[in-house]
Amino acid sequence: MSSVSRGLSSPRSSTAGKAPAAAAGEGRGGGAAARGGRGSIGIALLLGAVGAAVSLVAGGQTWAEGASSAAQGAIPVAADGRDVTGLPAALAIVGLAALVAVFAVRRIGRAAVAALLALSGAGAVLTSVLGASDTAALRAEAAKATGLARAGVEHVTYTAWPWVSAAGGALLLLAGLVALRHGANWPAMSGRYERGAAPARTRTGRGAPVDPDRPEEMWKALDRGEDPTHGA
Repeated sequence: MSSVSRGLSSPRSSTAGKAPAAAAGEGRGGGAAARGGRGSIGIALLLGAVGAAVSLVAGGQTWAEGASSAAQGAIPVAADGRDVTGLPAALAIVGLAALVAVFAVRRIGRAAVAALLALSGAGAVLTSVLGASDTAALRAEAAKATGLARAGVEHVTYTAWPWVSAAGGALLLLAGLVALRHGANWPAMSGRYERGAAPARTRTGRGAPVDPDRPEEMWKALDRGEDPTHGA
């Protein structure tokens, strides 16, 4: 009879043992997801901030140099990134704003903003690469220097700054991809405050019993306009 009892009780004990183990496994999985979310936030912020800064700095540097081929002799001319194209710097600013906005929205809005961040980076890369071999800005500078509308440019050389700008755009693109991949696990600014406000309403709700042996609770009840002796 005792063996039968042990046989009947063993399934229940094994089932009871599985429940805490499953709960522990879920807890470990949730903790790993939370740690991964925090780590991806730092990575996205670092990539986005550095990428935007690099693109903005590179836009103010000299991208191309040359000499005008005018009758009065060769006049050196140069064009910086903003003379060639202002798009990489403008897209860097858009990407930086999108990086900040990612934490202010949720769900579909967060995915849309993350996509905008990635597209800003891709656009900065593309426009920087296209500007790496541009001569229109140099010709415009030569026209200003010589006063001739069709002044030519010769001995053209290009610097590495267009490629630095493209690298900054690539970092913005990576930040957008990280946000698209892990953004669903990131906390939202508004959600944090809402979660913190809900328990406060429960603790200070009207009609909650007041312990007469705790004067601080009675003063709090009076501040709320309640009768601390009610229900005592």
